[in-house]
This record gives sequence, structure tokens and C-alpha cells, in this order.
Amino acid sequence: MDRIRIVGGRQLNGAIPISGAKNATLPLMIAGLLTDQTLTLDNVPRLADVGLLQRILGNHGVDIMVPGKRPGETQHDSQTLQISATNIVDTTAPYELVSKMRASFWVVAPLVARMGEAKVSLPGGCAIGTRPVDLLIMALERLGAQIDIEGGYVIARAKKGLRGGEIVFPKVTVGGTHTALMAAVLANGTTVIENAAREPEITDVADCLNKMGAKISGAGTSRIVVQGVAKLGGARHSVLPDRIETGTYAMAVAMTGGDVLLEGARPELLQSALDTLTQTGAEISSTNEGVRVRRNGAGIRPVDVTTEPFPGFPTDLQAQFMALMTRANGVSRITETIFENRFMHVQELARLGAHIKLEGDTAIITGSEHLDGAPVMATDLRASVSLVIAGLVARGETTINRVYHLDRGFERLENKLRACGAQIERISGHA
Repeated sequence: MDRIRIVGGRQLNGAIPISGAKNATLPLMIAGLLTDQTLTLDNVPRLADVGLLQRILGNHGVDIMVPGKRPGETQHDSQTLQISATNIVDTTAPYELVSKMRASFWVVAPLVARMGEAKVSLPGGCAIGTRPVDLLIMALERLGAQIDIEGGYVIARAKKGLRGGEIVFPKVTVGGTHTALMAAVLANGTTVIENAAREPEITDVADCLNKMGAKISGAGTSRIVVQGVAKLGGARHSVLPDRIETGTYAMAVAMTGGDVLLEGARPELLQSALDTLTQTGAEISSTNEGVRVRRNGAGIRPVDVTTEPFPGFPTDLQAQFMALMTRANGVSRITETIFENRFMHVQELARLGAHIKLEGDTAIITGSEHLDGAPVMATDLRASVSLVIAGLVARGETTINRVYHLDRGFERLENKLRACGAQIERISGHA
């Protein structure tokens, strides 16, 4: 199993290209099930989760072609996927596939919308709390699907097709909003989604569906209206840049000091996180090329933060920000409101010498002058990258085990950091 080895103490200087957003890519790929024509997606990141979803969609009979390299391209460039679901041969998504990635449960919506039936295993996936699928099921029921749960599978039926309806989410749910959108586009009549998630990835998926012929208005607000259409066609769409990756590298620069251009980053996708970083003492400016992050020799100021749905501070940057706060000049508080048990990185950060105390859903971090390298273990995707950020400044050597978590969400992380001067390498094998 691969590990990542870091020797801390180097500033980051240079440029880091920002990849396409994982959290938009996965639902966009799933949206390919809604049409018998080809959906072409550009700027797709090379991630383990993308590869896994290719296999899951392949099981339904979807052909996914990855065109070869073009002149001037390197292996570092993002990829293009051509997704063709001309004939859906199987409407069952088995446990052994869905259990590996939660987002794959979302195939239930396009399958029942287009084929009138779906049988999808209840998900496994990330260890972050329960993350129930009950809101996704509720959304499908509101559109007339008959839902049964048998033997760990959700069986959805709509023999005469789905019909428009009103979906009111009791709490903001990104997965629920994606599901509702994909079901509603082919439903007969108008669907209104209230208390919809406002994340940029939702807007990106809605933009793509509209290119395919859907009639969606209001994406990016809490009220989305969908007029159902009889069928969707093919389209070409470029995945928006990954705001979580942007925020992660911005925090790495704020941690180490230095000057880095995050190429292709769009500041409006994570303004709240960038504002918080500015409060810590980092200088952030927008350029035509992306977002520039600098921190001179001054110390890191402590800042309190609470995670919130978009446009608030993203839960997916909470662990990274905590790593940064372990070196702040004073005490900071981070309150996690989105996911339970999203503090699994705390004990690993403590191994590097961080002083963190947990009180319910709040972590209280007392900054220390230095961290010391140690062997640590990644527990989930975002937690694992917080250990990288801490390792970049820790004295001596930090080894991060179980880096497959990283590969799920960060494209070529060690290459990107190394290009900016970090002393970081991947060690393959079973040590």
C-alpha cells in the first residue's frame, strides 16, 4: 500500500493547476444515463473515484471512451470522457460496487426516470457519520416513484414514468438535490424543489442538463423549478474547477509561507473560505489566471469558523483549516455542523504535536510554535490531506499511510506540491 513521505520546513513557491471538481464530475457522469446520445465531459480529473464510477456505469451498459492524448498534452492534463448510454442493459447497481462509493447510489434517479425501474444497493462508502439516503428516497417518492427496501436494496418503480411534484427538503442536502434534479428533468409536468442545495456543483450539473435539453431554472438558489421534457440529447460540458482543491492548496501556502498561483481557480466558488484565510494573515488576490496566495514571514492568526452549506465555510475544508490552526498564535475554535464524526483527523494531528480539545461538535485548537514529524494514518479523504498540510511544516519526516483516501479526491497531489518546492514523495509497496 502506498505511503507519502514529507520532510517539512520548505516554503511553497510557483504555480499549481487546479483540476476539475470531483463533486461535480461524479453527478455529471451519472447524468449520462439520462440520454441515449453521447455526453462529452471535459476537464475530468484523474481520480480513483472517477475510475470506480466508470466501472459502475459500465455495469449498466454504458460505454465510456477516453480519447487519446493530443499534441502538446501531458499525462498531467485532465481527461475527456465520452459517455454513451445508448442501451441500458441492467438497472441493478450491486452492493459490491455501490458500497465502495456513496455517490454511486445516485444512479437510482436517472435509471427510474428513463427506464421506469431501478434496483440500487444501499451505500457504504465514507466513514463520515450516517449520511442517510432517506431524503433521496423521499424526493423520488414525491415524483411518484414506488419505493420498496428489500435485502439491503432500494427498489424504485415508476412504470408510467415519473410526474412533476413539490419536493421540500427538511435540511439542505447536496445528494438529495442532485437526485431530485436528475429525476425531475424527465418527469411529466413541473417540479419545484424547495430548500435546495446552492453549491456550485449543483449549478454546474444543472447547466449541463440544460445543454442536454432540460428546462431548469433557479439552480444556485434555494428554489429550483424543473419543467420535465420527454427526452434529453447529447451535449458537451467542461467540469468547473475544484473549489475544495483550491482551498486545500491555499491553506497549504498559508501554512508554509511562500507565493503560489492557483491556476484556473475561481474565487467566487469559495469566497467564504478565502475570506477566512485572509483573516489568518494570508494575502489573496484574483488574477486573470486564477487565485494568488501569499504569506510573508508573519505568523498565523487564530480565526474561529463554523462549517455551513454553501456559500458558508465548506465542511470539506474543515480538516485542512484545522491543520493550519495548529500553528496559529493563539486559540481558535472550529464548529462542525454538517457531518457528525468529522473529527477523525484530530488524533492523527495530535501525533504531530497539535493541541486540540474536542467539546461536542467544536474543536478547540491551541496553536503551537512547531509540529514534529511522525508516522500518521489517513482516515478519510479530507482528513488525509490535513495531515499533508501539517507535514509540510513539521520538523523532520512525516509518513502518511493509507493514501488511497487521498487518491479518491486529489489528482497528483505530491507532484503538484513538489513542483512548488515541497519535499514530498510517494513510496509504493507494502512496507
